[in-house]
Amino acid sequence: MPDSNFAERSEEQVSGAKVIAQALKTQDVEYIFGIVGIPVTEIAIAAQQLGIKYIGMRNEQAACYAASAIGYLTSRPGVCLVVSGPGLIHALGGMANANMNCWPLLVIGGSSERNQETMGAFQEFPQAVRSSIYGRPGACYVDIPADFVNLQVNVNSIKYMERCMSPPISMAETSAVCTAASVIRNAKQPLLIIGKGAAYAHAEESIKKLVEQYKLPFLPTPMGKGVVPDNHPYCVGAARSRALQFADVIVLFGARLNWILHFGLPPRYQPDVKFIQVDICAEELGNNVKPAVTLLGNIHAVTKQELASKKSLPMNYYTVFYHVQEQLPRDCFVVSEGANTMDIGRTVLQNYLPRHRLDAGTFGTMGVGLGFAIAAAVVAKDRSPGQWIICVEGDSAFGFSGMEVETICRYNLPIILLVVNNNGIYQGFDTDTWKEMLKFQDATAVVPPMCLLPNSHYEQVMTAFGGKGYFVQTPEELQKSLRQSLADTTKPSLINIMIEPQATRKAQDFHWLTRSNM
Repeated sequence: MPDSNFAERSEEQVSGAKVIAQALKTQDVEYIFGIVGIPVTEIAIAAQQLGIKYIGMRNEQAACYAASAIGYLTSRPGVCLVVSGPGLIHALGGMANANMNCWPLLVIGGSSERNQETMGAFQEFPQAVRSSIYGRPGACYVDIPADFVNLQVNVNSIKYMERCMSPPISMAETSAVCTAASVIRNAKQPLLIIGKGAAYAHAEESIKKLVEQYKLPFLPTPMGKGVVPDNHPYCVGAARSRALQFADVIVLFGARLNWILHFGLPPRYQPDVKFIQVDICAEELGNNVKPAVTLLGNIHAVTKQELASKKSLPMNYYTVFYHVQEQLPRDCFVVSEGANTMDIGRTVLQNYLPRHRLDAGTFGTMGVGLGFAIAAAVVAKDRSPGQWIICVEGDSAFGFSGMEVETICRYNLPIILLVVNNNGIYQGFDTDTWKEMLKFQDATAVVPPMCLLPNSHYEQVMTAFGGKGYFVQTPEELQKSLRQSLADTTKPSLINIMIEPQATRKAQDFHWLTRSNM
């Protein structure tokens, strides 16, 4: 007599949504960000049932930014779940941003039904994951027809592919390594530039050893900060322009000669400077400038104390960042975006750990901040409970995704938002000037395009959803509110920091820092 239990097992049915979720689980996907709708709602539910964390966002753009940041922080692709049409279109900004930053990302979209005889398309997940992390990491899109999601198939007919292995470790040619070593040895004013590629590759120990053994000055790019701590004596971040201009040999570790580094061209650099380029992507070697060698493989901010000593009100950027830096936990994540807010914050707010800084990145994208902060907070809660995420936003940048504060409060994430508020984009006006302008004409005719409404109470967005909000105008208020925010681990906070509306960055005025006087 046949085994009835075996017969029942052999006829057991499973939905396409569960197959998709299991395929993601097999590929070590831990987090999904998105906005559900037909036909992807069932995928999100099935993923949660398997232990994958789902974070429901308010806009697909912010969801895609968050998922891409997961890819950078974990070296496995984050997943963004969207519906077809407008949902996918909204995610395109995040996909472009991930590609420009070389961050692995998997976007899953639901589309209209198609006639399919088998479930073979689900075997595309390992290939998609491999494509997103091998070579130059980036975004991949997997389209899931609606009938796949709800299709019932025999559980025994499903074959899950093994977890995609981490990318193989490749080494540069021995002769090229010897040539690079010789060029560095003969340099009079060498400089290492550490990019986010070095952070993604977890190269902190080897690069730090190279810096210290040969006493090489180094300059981190924005998201290369923390690979070697910013307070290291050989960091020349405070004299960035001078360091670039007078170096005779520059070694690029996972950094690209794009707009962030002025394309490697004079007058920012010496006409005869020699570049040694280390990169995982062969196509990136030799872009803009022909390198001398290709390997297919700090001084503290000298102006900080001077500017921070200014006691007059309103505060300026340097005063704010000086007092913030004094209280920042050494293991916190720093997320930053804005114009002057991000640029000036790079020189003052220090990182001590790799992959603990996220900002506008290579694409110069505004609106990424809160999505990035949410991603970092989700990772921190799981892997390093007690870590804070400090999200430093300009008032204009905050406006791009400010409603994600509700997401932060909904999941009670360990995030402190610092909105540096100068009433505008780059610069704004105070209340009196604003009122005077409106006496003459309608705001659309007289208000400069870079101006925002003065003294906006952004902290009330946080309190509206149950978090803590602070409106501060003095260093003392800033110190107190930040101290209280760090002490209260039960809810997120937003500190709205009013500064001089016409505040700007100070011009650099440094002497070249040679190895002999470090």
